[in-house]
Amino acid sequence: MTTAPTVRTSTPEERFVAAFELHEGHTLNGSNARIQGLRKDAIESFKQLGLPGRKDEAWKYTNIEKALRHEYRVLAGAPLDEVALENLAPFLVPGLEAHRVVLVNGRFVAALSHIGSLPEGVIVTGFAKASEAHADLVNTHFTRYADFTTDVFAALNTAFAQDGLFVYVPKNVIVETPIQVINLTTGDEDVLLNPRSLVVVEQSGSLKLVEGTHTLTEAKIFTNAVSEFFVGPNARVDHYLVEDEGANASRIHNLKAHQEADSYFSTSTITLSGDLVRNDLHFLPDAENCETHLFGLFLGKGRMHIDNHTLVDHAKPNCYSNELFKGVLDDASTGVFNGKVFVRPDAQQTNAYQSNKTIVLTEQAQMFSKPELEIYADDVKCSHGATTGQLEREAIFYLRSRGLTEERARTLLLLAFARDVLEQIKIDALREHLDARIAARFAN
Repeated sequence: MTTAPTVRTSTPEERFVAAFELHEGHTLNGSNARIQGLRKDAIESFKQLGLPGRKDEAWKYTNIEKALRHEYRVLAGAPLDEVALENLAPFLVPGLEAHRVVLVNGRFVAALSHIGSLPEGVIVTGFAKASEAHADLVNTHFTRYADFTTDVFAALNTAFAQDGLFVYVPKNVIVETPIQVINLTTGDEDVLLNPRSLVVVEQSGSLKLVEGTHTLTEAKIFTNAVSEFFVGPNARVDHYLVEDEGANASRIHNLKAHQEADSYFSTSTITLSGDLVRNDLHFLPDAENCETHLFGLFLGKGRMHIDNHTLVDHAKPNCYSNELFKGVLDDASTGVFNGKVFVRPDAQQTNAYQSNKTIVLTEQAQMFSKPELEIYADDVKCSHGATTGQLEREAIFYLRSRGLTEERARTLLLLAFARDVLEQIKIDALREHLDARIAARFAN
């Protein structure tokens, strides 16, 4: 496999710009002229915006610039010969019947994917293939929801994204069987990956999407992922993301969703491992009677850093949003939660609820929580809250008085705490699989 040389410069910004200039016109080529033009616009936005520092309020507790000082290779080939079907076994959910999509280092691999019979008109493929074979569809939605002029990491992804996931569900089509996406990183190089996902569900369509991030390498990996969702009128999307890439992997996941009238979107983000993990979840319910649910569970250990930033931008009246994020922090791990509900003047009759609860198991673990409401309408019902604390000694004492060991009592309390989020998972096989994994984690 031939790879381009690593570009060495003094700052991450200079390195990324130099890599773009090196690869533009050949490695980053494609037949979609609009995307090619957007690449150039995006790298210009990246230059103007620059990486956020600790003085940026949204990045106050997460030193992303430090994390990117490592000289990752920006564009690397996917070593597909290192991945075989048997390598997928640990990442399949037992008992889950699903269409399988496999991305290796952000690239769609047809030989490892298994997409069964789909309803008429449904498309499930790689983003690179879709940008050519379904250019009109892609061009209608690509970059419409992830604004690279204001978000530096959306700009970086738009400049460098080569492949990823594309899903299209046409009008009135229900995709009963879930789609499971296995994101694998492999190879012996330290790389920066920029996978792109675009999911379009048209009017009265329905989709269940299960994503997992995993690794087959001990190399240092930084993934800068962007996912754009369009949820049409009366459409429904149930989305699940399990982040479990190990201690050498860092990632930023930008999920941007646009909802039309009477639509439903639910997302659950389960973070089990990683080095630095940042989830930016932004939702725009842009018509009446939208329903939006955000659930999250993060488990920190070692020196892991987990940052969840959410924004629900209520633009129109008669919409509902509900948000619950829970965390358990062990060792010297750090958690951050910044959730914002924005209610615009026209968004009367909005109901919005937000809650963040965290258990810290050691004196070294830290949690920074900042729930926010910004309301410009007067006929609304909105609430938010955050609590951080340790396990209650009285509850442990009560369980021990019933014959349980202290370890067993702690495990049961932690699992009960986590199950408020796990019970929101509507796919039985996935919920049972995660419940068993997390119970074993707490027991250890």
